[in-house]
Amino acid sequence: MALWEGARRLHLTANRGLYQATSICINRQLSENASFKAKVASSPETTEHILYTSEHFALKESLKKIVDQEINPHVDKWEEEGLFPAHKIFKILGSAGFLGVTKPVEYGGMGLDYSYSIAVAEELGSINCGGIPMAIGVQTDMATPALARFGSAALKTEFLLPSIMGDKVACLGVSEVGAGSDVASIKTKAVRKGDELVINGGKMWTTNGTQADWMCLLANTSDGAPHKNKSLICLPMNTPGVHIARKISKIGMWASDTAEVFFDDVRVPCKNIIGQEGMGFTYQMLQFQEERLWAAASVLSMMDKVIQETIKYTRQRKIFNTPVLYHQAVHFRLAELETELELLRSLVYRATGGYIKGQDVTKLASMAKLKAGRLCRELGDSCLQYWGGMGFTSDVIVSRFYRDSRLLSIGGGADEVMLAIICKYMDTLPRK
Repeated sequence: MALWEGARRLHLTANRGLYQATSICINRQLSENASFKAKVASSPETTEHILYTSEHFALKESLKKIVDQEINPHVDKWEEEGLFPAHKIFKILGSAGFLGVTKPVEYGGMGLDYSYSIAVAEELGSINCGGIPMAIGVQTDMATPALARFGSAALKTEFLLPSIMGDKVACLGVSEVGAGSDVASIKTKAVRKGDELVINGGKMWTTNGTQADWMCLLANTSDGAPHKNKSLICLPMNTPGVHIARKISKIGMWASDTAEVFFDDVRVPCKNIIGQEGMGFTYQMLQFQEERLWAAASVLSMMDKVIQETIKYTRQRKIFNTPVLYHQAVHFRLAELETELELLRSLVYRATGGYIKGQDVTKLASMAKLKAGRLCRELGDSCLQYWGGMGFTSDVIVSRFYRDSRLLSIGGGADEVMLAIICKYMDTLPRK
């Protein structure tokens, strides 16, 4: 039986405060349709694709229906308000299985390989803003991979399971005012006192921070070496001493909330540590592989859309009685950008293919993240130029992309950090 069609997940219902798990088939509205399956199977894109199968395309088509019906009609309103309803949207996505594609079946996931997560990321790029895909990515590929891989059964039941079902919103607490890409320099401490950890410090630029129910927190749990003294901790955001200092105003990603969070003698059980104490830095580095691949995949569809919208606009917009598109500088430039986009897509697929085979793809994932961030900036700037004055308004998709995509070269490891990682694998860094 095909992976997507045979995938089963745990459907969780509340019963006196506890979750009951009942195995049911995933909602397969489109993939079960005979004509749709025949169309997918016969599609040249399906038969010749280097990574995706017909099951991947069925998954993408089901997600596209949700995006078109439940998300895109409201994006402009959420952008204007500076917030999207995370609990509502996550519940819709969770009920359809899209928040746990690669997660364990016993905790509500579908148990599929990481290529399906990349397919989801790519389809989420069809959302008409960058903030909502980013918020979803935090939930699926940034705050929960370490928990799914190393967490105890109790932690998975309390935090992973409801996150997969969309009943809880997660955030990731790593960056601080003085420690962004330099993760080893974080200052937040979690000091053991009896059976509890007492947490003091703060986190900055926390996506989903004002709406989150829990945080995957990286904190120093000892005074040892900076790469061996950190632990990942599941922290309920309603714990006394957790303070949302402010919602941060940003130049882009308006629909996504970003918070500054302080911890003042916050107490959580020691059992809330994910996996082995002191292994938090290592776990976080492993999470970064998935996060960076996901980030690169999530902008592919939107870059495609920006190019196509620019072609459409410049074909009808005239200058000196000639469509802007027909000037050689314009259509040649768009051809260059399309070429760069397809090269990035191939790199993402290659890295993902290696990852699902168990290979260390840190170098390739870093290259993909680096290239994605730089291409977003290049493509956004070039296309916006061809829109003229209209591109400088907030009414068109190209200007929103220009604002939103700038973050990709900063968040999840700045371009310069990606270059350093690549140089490390090339053995070209200065020797001590």
